[in-house]
Amino acid sequence: MEGARGVTPVPGDGGSEAAVPVRRRRKAAKKRKEAVAAIPRGKPKSGRVWKDPGKKRFSHMIQDKALRSSWARKLRERQEKKLVQDLARQLQDGKRREREEKKRRREENTKRRLENERKAEIVQVIRNPLKLKRAKKKHLRRVEKRDTLALLQKAPVRSKAALE
Repeated sequence: MEGARGVTPVPGDGGSEAAVPVRRRRKAAKKRKEAVAAIPRGKPKSGRVWKDPGKKRFSHMIQDKALRSSWARKLRERQEKKLVQDLARQLQDGKRREREEKKRRREENTKRRLENERKAEIVQVIRNPLKLKRAKKKHLRRVEKRDTLALLQKAPVRSKAALE
């Protein structure tokens, strides 16, 4: 028995009303759940009985609008992004410069080494080509052709008058 104020009398209390609220459930929602559960599920055509048929695709999900950020925050984020990009660009430029410097130094070193080898060479000008014909193969492998014009200009030209 319910009282006038929506309170139920507690049994064994002697008829006095206590402050216990009555919980009213929505019977319609419960009936709907029972109706859905009452329909027997048949065997799926794919044979995958463990799959849950109630799952929807991601595209069917209702998506909320993204929270809008303030204009000042957008500007700050843009500025931070620009700073990060500038820093990355500076690092890349530094690496590129270092690589170019290394390459240039390497080229200079090889050029200097080659010049030093040329300076240190013992050069003997062969004027008689028959000497090359008589030379052995092993000796011919070591013989290299060079531009002898500079060597001839350095060495004094022997003339018949100088010999007499």
